[in-house]
Amino acid sequence: MSVIDSFDYKDLDAQRVGRFDFGINTTFIVYRLKDTIVDAGPSNQWKYVKWFVKNKPFKQLLLTHHHEDHSGNAGSIYKLTGIQPRAPKATVEILKRGFRIPPIQRLIWGAAGLAEAAELPKDLRIAGEKVIPIPAPGHAKDMTCYLMQDRGWIFTADLYVASHLKLLRKDESIPTLMQSIRRVLEYDFELILCPHRGMVENGKKRLQDKYDYLLELSSAAQELGRQGLPLKQITKKLLGRENLMGLLSGYNFSKRNLIASCMAFDPSKYSK
Repeated sequence: MSVIDSFDYKDLDAQRVGRFDFGINTTFIVYRLKDTIVDAGPSNQWKYVKWFVKNKPFKQLLLTHHHEDHSGNAGSIYKLTGIQPRAPKATVEILKRGFRIPPIQRLIWGAAGLAEAAELPKDLRIAGEKVIPIPAPGHAKDMTCYLMQDRGWIFTADLYVASHLKLLRKDESIPTLMQSIRRVLEYDFELILCPHRGMVENGKKRLQDKYDYLLELSSAAQELGRQGLPLKQITKKLLGRENLMGLLSGYNFSKRNLIASCMAFDPSKYSK
């Protein structure tokens, strides 16, 4: 059963879609701000995204990164409207050659066909308002946030999602993610526009909360490691038993991945 929900805020409108309603990690929000749509949504929800795309005119489609929930409908939107997706250079290259999608993610989001995207313009704007692309790898090597500094708004892709992470993909990196969070926190913003969590007010503080939490989790995991505890025991002590998502994904998206990556991070080099 699909999840469908529309909402708007000032000159922003949005459509939340998803095949399943098992929390924020199984639904996705496509945003439209004036003349620009940010991210294309999952392909298995195309009939709803198609309605959203056709509902109001737009001139630009921006992608934050290549993952199937973000890029799944990019080719279909291009075919339907003639508006070519714009994306970071690394994303353009990945969408041109394609990428592997683990079975559980394919079940939740569907496939992602090849897409012919173009690189972001040097002077990126949304309806005339300046946009600052901020590279933010860690969740994906090509992930980029879009900051509208004059508004105090930022499209964070999957940099935020939640202040307290409980699961991590095997291909994600906490050390790299922490560097990205620090980079984004150098800017001023108030409203986070997250494609999973939704609109997050007091966004800079909430992102700082996530940073602080990961610092503390990394320190705790490493202390238990120094005491000689194995990864499985450290994970259970700090985060509890693996949940259903961890089991169904074959631990590709799991608590143990989060703890393992935290143990590869050196919190002594960072301060709150």
